[in-house]
Amino acid sequence: MTRINTKSEQRTRRRNRIRAKVSGTASVPRLAVFKSLKYIYAQLIDDENGVTIVAATSKGMKTQGKVVGKTDAAKLVGTEIAKKAEEKKVVKVVFDRGGYIYTGRVKALAEGAREGGLNF
Repeated sequence: MTRINTKSEQRTRRRNRIRAKVSGTASVPRLAVFKSLKYIYAQLIDDENGVTIVAATSKGMKTQGKVVGKTDAAKLVGTEIAKKAEEKKVVKVVFDRGGYIYTGRVKALAEGAREGGLNF
């Protein structure tokens, strides 16, 4: 008899497979993505020392009076994390999609980070 895994269990398994291969250092940190139903979060993490270098979120983001969808907000989070990384003199990162499929908000965040100057 096979066991049917829930969506969250499947994502956790994908996330663990990715994390076994992807690790961040002080010079090349890991760009970790987490998305909830409303918001998206991004962090640059140094796994050797176990510290978060910079973080950005769409929660409480200023939109200058415009109505912004979740995908547009994700792109803004990507550019924001790239700007904060530039202040910390970080240019190159490894991308950790967190078990999510590379479409929609995750892809928009990655494109925003690339446009902001991060290389991965």
